[in-house]
Amino acid sequence: MALANSWAPKLGLDLRGGTTITLTARNTTGAGAVDPASLDQARTIIQQRVDSIGVGESEVAVVGNNQITVSVPNVAPAQLQEMVGQTAQLKFRPVYAAQQAVPGASSGLPLPPPDPRPTTAGETRPTVDEVLAWQPSARDLADFEAYQCGQDFPDVDDQVLITCDRDQTMKFLLYPAVIDGDMLTDAASGIPQGGVNWIVTLSLNSEGGAIFEKVTGALAQKQSPQNTFAIVLDGDVITYPSLERAIPGGEAQISGSFTQESATDLANVLKYGSLPLAFDLSEVSNVSPTLGGEQLRGGIIAGLIGLALVLIYSVVYYRALSVVVIASLVLAAVLTYQVMVLLGEGMGFALNLPGIAGAIVAIGMTADSFIIYFERIRDEVREGRSLRTAIETGWLGSRRTILIADAVSLLSAVVLFALAIGSVKGFAFTLGLTTLIDIAIVFFFTKPLVTLLGRTKYFGEGRRFSGFEAEHMGVQRRSPIRRLRAGAPKEA
Repeated sequence: MALANSWAPKLGLDLRGGTTITLTARNTTGAGAVDPASLDQARTIIQQRVDSIGVGESEVAVVGNNQITVSVPNVAPAQLQEMVGQTAQLKFRPVYAAQQAVPGASSGLPLPPPDPRPTTAGETRPTVDEVLAWQPSARDLADFEAYQCGQDFPDVDDQVLITCDRDQTMKFLLYPAVIDGDMLTDAASGIPQGGVNWIVTLSLNSEGGAIFEKVTGALAQKQSPQNTFAIVLDGDVITYPSLERAIPGGEAQISGSFTQESATDLANVLKYGSLPLAFDLSEVSNVSPTLGGEQLRGGIIAGLIGLALVLIYSVVYYRALSVVVIASLVLAAVLTYQVMVLLGEGMGFALNLPGIAGAIVAIGMTADSFIIYFERIRDEVREGRSLRTAIETGWLGSRRTILIADAVSLLSAVVLFALAIGSVKGFAFTLGLTTLIDIAIVFFFTKPLVTLLGRTKYFGEGRRFSGFEAEHMGVQRRSPIRRLRAGAPKEA
């Protein structure tokens, strides 16, 4: 925790608030009802996008016939919009021309659109040879010179596209599209063996691989910038790597001045970029953390009440031996808190209200493990064994029961996590986590501590209020043996 400089767990959407985005779907042709299967497929892809940025407890749901809502904690609205708002089809287009964008063009002022162009959506797409032989018209070149970032330009597969990169620092005149995003099968980021810089790798299916090899071979023979291949998402160029030779097999690497964050972001956009529908960003809202704060206080109060009742019962029933229960519960609480903090820092785990319920359940689990052990010790003592022997034989008899009980809880958590949706996964994850912690504590702390206490005079001799008194264990204390020696008075 000190190395990560993180001292508190991340909180879920219901406890600290977050960002909710509503997307309205439409067909790419602009007409007709939205297909429910396509909408569900889009929801799955958006869920993968959101999960890829490492947040916990994200909720992506279909609402009505044409909307998807995305709710995510611990993510700034701008970052979530950038990830989820990229909803257009992914396209690969060769670059004909590239120029620095005009400074100040992205000031936000309304800009006049270029002259209307006829759209040919639905017509037969040109072949790869026709695309490679394409030459811009005088109008294309004039529109490119006059284009400013921020202007609208029709994004039609079989026509030229004039657009800018996401930073709006470069503008491009692009060929018609030659590869669709659905031909992309995988994308990943990493540092290659023996390398020092981050790269992005991508894989295409057989159809896309054949087109890619042919196009890259042709572009590699040209001069810059016509030897570059633009990858376009939502009408913006997300990257435009240059080519040195034909790339066969549908496997390619994109290298450059990547950081880990930028390489991961590009890989996620490539991998999860293709959606079967187009979407309009209808609403962006922030969830107030006020209600979450009240729920958090309520959950903490409930947990403290449950903990206090367990401690009171332990002190009344186990007397001084309740130190084992108290110490085990404290250790369990500390370990659970630390693991939640580290998981939040390392993998985006967010604690939600059901997760707090799972942690409260763990209080009973930790106490129950000791109860099983203690009752087994009592059984061994009643069968005539000494206390020290009963502590060891009782452990042999109780650990199997403890493991079976924890295995049932762990299995329940795994099944619930696999089948549940939304915030219920938080309960299942926390229940599984605390079950594993309980196993570690009872084996490596609770049992060794009972063994050490049994070797002391106070506990080992079953003195008053120790919890190991003979009466409390259900046996009769043996009377001391008196012997008479010859010549000694009877009082002796």
